[in-house]
Amino acid sequence: VQLQASGGGSVQAGGSLRLSCTGSQRTFSNNAMGWFRQAPGKERESVAAIGWGGPAALYADSVKGRFTISRDIVKGTVYLQMNNLKPEDTAVHYCAGRRSAGISMSATTHNYWGQGTLVTVSS
Repeated sequence: VQLQASGGGSVQAGGSLRLSCTGSQRTFSNNAMGWFRQAPGKERESVAAIGWGGPAALYADSVKGRFTISRDIVKGTVYLQMNNLKPEDTAVHYCAGRRSAGISMSATTHNYWGQGTLVTVSS
């Protein structure tokens, strides 16, 4: 299973970016998805997650109210809309999928990963 993440870049604080994670429609069938990130010198952390069946989503406290995760099942794409970006959001962001429809913020429950896309936020 292959995922392709894109949309990273460099922005100033307060700016916005939208990350995309694509896979085949078959890849996403009945799979929940998540976004994670890892900053230099820090451990990987969860950012947001979405289940298979509906709009329900979970977010890390640090991004609540600023980030929105969504998915387009037909296009086989998961998005992470990031608004009001802060320098502390600087990290390599990864998308991941789990072979279960249930939503989860835990990295260990995700079975396959895409390559990361770098987000850099300057003050």
